[in-house]
Amino acid sequence: MSFSVTSPSPAAKWLAGILVIGYAIITILPLVWIIATGFKSPADAIAYPPKLVFEPSLEGYVNLFTTRTRVTENDFAALPPASSWYEQIVRDQGMVIAGPSRYGERYLNSIIIGFGSTALCMVLGTAAAYAFSRFRVPLKDDLLFFILSTRMMPPIAVAIPIFLMFREIGLNDTHLGMILLYTAVNLSLSVWLLKGFIDEIPVEYEEAALIDGYTRFQAFIKVVLPQAATGIASTAIFCLIFAWNEYAFAVLLTSGAAQTAPPFIPTIIGVGGKDWPAVAAGATIFLVPVMVFTILLRKHLLRGITFGAVRK
Repeated sequence: MSFSVTSPSPAAKWLAGILVIGYAIITILPLVWIIATGFKSPADAIAYPPKLVFEPSLEGYVNLFTTRTRVTENDFAALPPASSWYEQIVRDQGMVIAGPSRYGERYLNSIIIGFGSTALCMVLGTAAAYAFSRFRVPLKDDLLFFILSTRMMPPIAVAIPIFLMFREIGLNDTHLGMILLYTAVNLSLSVWLLKGFIDEIPVEYEEAALIDGYTRFQAFIKVVLPQAATGIASTAIFCLIFAWNEYAFAVLLTSGAAQTAPPFIPTIIGVGGKDWPAVAAGATIFLVPVMVFTILLRKHLLRGITFGAVRK
């Protein structure tokens, strides 16, 4: 029996399918476990052996978004009936709601800083990548290597100098400071990725637009950007993931007004220790924006990764 050189054999297809399914299960299992833990009670969350079958509870989500306190037995007995289902859950724990938690504020900070730095990084990165791709820049290769080298340093190596600099110029614990910092860190990645995408766009398209009377800026906006949309979308996903998950800078440079969710989630304390259902609930909600953003751009992501793999 003969086989095609380009087409895999049935056995190879089956083996590839088994490997992909196995990898998918291994990859998604921790995510499923985190989501499930968010719907467990504190006792079920720390049970050993771990409980695979349990009674779902929203206690973790209620504890995540509320601050609770204990009162004396007489004051607790004198309380009126609970006015809501989440208040009843807190009452069942023998506590009362003292107010909302700060998770909502930290979550909003993550959205502002993550998406703000990604948008700024795309604007600056696209402009820089276009300049490196289309113009004769002196010492282009050296500059590109220097830009890339900023990505090689671990964050902790520059954390203290950045902290001192931010403190002097008043950017410590501010949204603007974190947006500028994440933009600076992500800019090297965006410039290198976008330059590769723009290099693959034939320069003849712009020359034809210039002959038709377009200015260089108009040709960039109406010709290059639509062609580079795939690369911009895929690059934006990678930049957002870094800014969204970043922990070291967020711990050192923020403590209140601009603190994001990653350093806040581990501080969630329950009665007698960590409130693991609340931690898992916070992590689950924290995954949603990046997941939605990636799903919306999934077509561009796959095409953007493979764009430029075959060169002319």
